Amino acid sequence: MKSKIHENQFKKTKIMSKKTIVTLSAAVVLGLGLMSLTTAKTTYKKVETKTVLQDVNAGKATYTKVCAACHQATGVGLPGAFPPLAKSDYLNKDAKRAITTVLKGLTGKVTVNGKEFNAAMPAQANLTDKEIADVLTYVYASWGNSKKKITPAMVKAQRK
Repeated sequence: MKSKIHENQFKKTKIMSKKTIVTLSAAVVLGLGLMSLTTAKTTYKKVETKTVLQDVNAGKATYTKVCAACHQATGVGLPGAFPPLAKSDYLNKDAKRAITTVLKGLTGKVTVNGKEFNAAMPAQANLTDKEIADVLTYVYASWGNSKKKITPAMVKAQRK
């Protein structure tokens, strides 16, 4: 009789051990899965931030070569001749218009921050979609502008 009781307790312990192992295994798998999702999300954010920073840096280089002579290194423009890009109501109001202005140029009167300008801006259609996107992203990220991100796809859509 003693050995039968012992045998039943052993079977119960064995069954409980199997349940415990299955439960622990499920918890470990679930935990690893959640860690993977968290890691992937964190990595994605870091990559996105790095990309925007790279776009801004590339845009600054293009701006220095192509735009700074008229709009100045600080984006303030030349009073009476070339409009400011810094805190520009004209620029911040309509990103599509800004893209088109870079692509096709601009002639005639334009009002920026309450001041009228009447000079010609040459078209920069020789720049790639990426270069235009980067330079506008740089301008939007600088000098108190709206921080808009311009993409090559947005430029391509306006190029037509």
